[in-house]
Amino acid sequence: MISEDQVKFYHENGYLLVKGVYDAEEVETFRESVETFLKRAAASKFDRSHAWAGDYLPPEELKKLVLKGFHDVQYHDAQFMRMITQRNLITIFTKLIGDNVQLHHTKMMVKPPEKGAAFPMHQDYPYFPHSKHSMMLASIHLDHTNEENGCLHVIPGSHRQGPLPHVGSYYLNHKEYPIESGIPCIAESGDVLFFNYLTIHGSPINRSDRTRRNILVQVRDPEDEPANDKHVNWGQGLMLHGINPTFRNYKYEGTLVKA
Repeated sequence: MISEDQVKFYHENGYLLVKGVYDAEEVETFRESVETFLKRAAASKFDRSHAWAGDYLPPEELKKLVLKGFHDVQYHDAQFMRMITQRNLITIFTKLIGDNVQLHHTKMMVKPPEKGAAFPMHQDYPYFPHSKHSMMLASIHLDHTNEENGCLHVIPGSHRQGPLPHVGSYYLNHKEYPIESGIPCIAESGDVLFFNYLTIHGSPINRSDRTRRNILVQVRDPEDEPANDKHVNWGQGLMLHGINPTFRNYKYEGTLVKA
């Protein structure tokens, strides 16, 4: 699915855009699942909208913006489990991370037309730090994306700087790292952008008349231990490929409550 030159590019630059991982039929099925998901969420008490509350934009503009974000979508619709276990995706993961690939979490990100909120430049490391930094993300595109509708921007090679100090709610100083400092990763539906969790990335506002829908799949080497217990959830640790060399009894150890 990818060449040795692409693998080398990923390790040198901290990211890789792979074309056509999913075909048009798969994309259309996943779009339908996203729309059904959003309708169900809107009818529940768990609907969520997110927008950065820093000084990136004036308050009067910030309050108009929306970013829909939901974790662990495979718990809601079996189509998302088919998405994250699709053969092409798994093959690429093994080329970039190694034979043993463990799921950390998934997330749906939806930027509505004309008011899809920006996401300032940051590393994912502060959200779920790990000791060996094998953690990587696949951003699955369900729509054509460009700068107008808020495509992801990355700073090539920034993963080699290691963890950087973040401010506020885990963002880099936007004056030092404006979104424009990254290169835009323009993609088509069915393309997947892979990047290391130390790679600096962010995305501008969706100012177009088109929705931008992405499903994020965060994976790691199972031998890469978390540095703390941040971002722990039920079911974390599913093996997408290979084995977990650390054999133990997996069980939920928290308190089960009815929300």
